[in-house]
Amino acid sequence: MNIIFKIDTWQEIYYSLKNNKLRTFLTMIGVGWGMFLFVSLLGAAKGMENGFDKLFSGFATNSIFMWAQNTTIPYNGFPKGRQLSLHLPDMDLLEKKIPQIDYISPQNSRGNFGNPGEQMNRNGKSTTYTLTGDYPAGNKISEKKLIFGRYINDADVTASKNVVVIGEEIYKNFFDAKKNENPIGKSINIKGIFFNVIGVYKVAKAGGPMDNDTTAYIPLSTYTKMYNDGDKVGFFAIVSKPEANLETVEEQAKLELKKKNNVSPEDTNAFGSFNLGKMFGKMYGFLTGMQLLTIIVGALTILAGVIAISNILLITVKERTKEIGIRRALGAKPSEVRNQILLESVVITLTSGLLGFIFGIFLLMIINAMTQNQDAFPFYNPTVNYSHVFAAMAVMTILGLLIGMIPAQRAVKIKPIEALRSE
Repeated sequence: MNIIFKIDTWQEIYYSLKNNKLRTFLTMIGVGWGMFLFVSLLGAAKGMENGFDKLFSGFATNSIFMWAQNTTIPYNGFPKGRQLSLHLPDMDLLEKKIPQIDYISPQNSRGNFGNPGEQMNRNGKSTTYTLTGDYPAGNKISEKKLIFGRYINDADVTASKNVVVIGEEIYKNFFDAKKNENPIGKSINIKGIFFNVIGVYKVAKAGGPMDNDTTAYIPLSTYTKMYNDGDKVGFFAIVSKPEANLETVEEQAKLELKKKNNVSPEDTNAFGSFNLGKMFGKMYGFLTGMQLLTIIVGALTILAGVIAISNILLITVKERTKEIGIRRALGAKPSEVRNQILLESVVITLTSGLLGFIFGIFLLMIINAMTQNQDAFPFYNPTVNYSHVFAAMAVMTILGLLIGMIPAQRAVKIKPIEALRSE
């Protein structure tokens, strides 16, 4: 359209907006506020998603924790009330019967699920902490952020070595943390047995699921010998393959364990479980819902603002009836009058949207600076998908054109003679 490149057109738009500053400002607030909400809320939702990703990084989210309980239904001559238990050979059974399982990590523990912890001593200091027997695979399920040394390996388990990986709190209690004392190779007395420290780990302030820094990890083989547990296991952490349905794996694992232990298939209490993947699915579903709600709220607010622009332009056209009549009498074509009004609509819409976008990005920068080092708050690097923003701006422009057609058509219908007679 040649009208866009005419300086007179832009001067008339400037003059029109300048003479109605308050009305123009109030009109722009609607669209600008909609874009501001769209950008800031969308960025905040992404920041929460990034925060949870950071918080649970190194954690196998497609995992199930499973343990044995009591039977509640008599079956095959066995009475109800039997105390069941998991055993190391059950791992091979489940991996063989359920190909969707990636790997299984067994654990035994003292100090979790209501059990008393274990007394630990060093240099006259004695404190009770959680003691856990683990496999190397346990570190793949919940990766420990090591500040000294290493985690348990296969050689430690095979040889039933007296080695231990301790949490930061235990390290601070038994070693001189102020001088950054290196604990590797030094010993801690656990249940009358000396264990060499091979690693120290720390957890984030917010903490992931089942994470704390008051737990000591030793090889599971060493643990079972200490407590004469044989091949009994406290619980299994079962990790499925990425493409597997975690709920199906959970049900199949329980069914196989029930078959092996002569438990009724209808007994829902025999084996307990916690589906961590399901919890994560709900959490990310909530975050996705927040982003969708943000898009809907922002779009509706922008639409309301664009409609307000149309209403203001209708009033403007009415006030400029005589001016439009004079232009028509001097030879202005209907298309020129129409395009002038449409261009005003687009200018107001785009200017409002850009201002809302700038203020929204500015707010996200402030929030990011305030929460950047706050580990206790799951919020990190709030970003906006610019394709969404450009799409919103495109929709705004199209809506501005469509809505602007109403006052534009009204301006075109003004007859020069009637316009000149109007007051």
